[in-house]
Amino acid sequence: MTRQPAAIDFAPRSLRVGLIVPSSNTNFEPDCAMLAPEGLTLHAVRSGGYDVNAIPDSALMRRFAREALDQCVTLLTDARVDMVIYGCTSATLSEGPAFDRKFCEELQEKSGVPAITAAGALVEAIRSVGARRVAFTSPYVAALSAESVAFIRESGIEVVREVAFEEELTSLGQNALTPQDAYDMALRADHPDAEAIVISCTDYRALEAAPAIEAALNKPVVTSNQAQMFACLTRLGLPTTDITRGGRLFTRRGLVT
Repeated sequence: MTRQPAAIDFAPRSLRVGLIVPSSNTNFEPDCAMLAPEGLTLHAVRSGGYDVNAIPDSALMRRFAREALDQCVTLLTDARVDMVIYGCTSATLSEGPAFDRKFCEELQEKSGVPAITAAGALVEAIRSVGARRVAFTSPYVAALSAESVAFIRESGIEVVREVAFEEELTSLGQNALTPQDAYDMALRADHPDAEAIVISCTDYRALEAAPAIEAALNKPVVTSNQAQMFACLTRLGLPTTDITRGGRLFTRRGLVT
């Protein structure tokens, strides 16, 4: 008796997204996976060259943005990705919008596919929710937080309050923060004039806290990882409105009008 081959029901894997991830970062990839729709796969390459026990200041972030980029792009090109996301917000936030745009253009030229930076996506997401005035919080050191705020202001968005941790955190210290920390800091950062809450840092578990923050404050929340995936899906022409874990940026409910 001839056995017939089994018919296997499988979903197509139609699009690949490459992630460039700081070597100590273990939160960026899980957040992206939470927001990735069926048919989109994530392929990460890790970039190091920094001391994970050091306080990540502006100088360290500027060096990091330039190191190992060519190798990372080559490895992702081998995976035949359709898009590249550069997953470190502060690396280009610390340099300003002009540098961020140039860096993104360089990333696109080297990879041959569309590219997104975390810093650029953050501003894009703020505009998408319709916010003109925001409150800002992050686990960055004071100087880096101030440069991040300057980046947002230079992009034409008013920052009405900035709140940072009193303790200077290493990369591992930032990584160890919890969604409860993100929730508490967001509520501290809120201001009556703020139309949205911005939480920066790709190694910060802020995405998991976003729905609770939005429910408590009745304002949209924009996080680094959430913003990158929103920009990614938008550029790839994929729907976003059914991804409830992404908060109001994705569901479009209760945005600023």
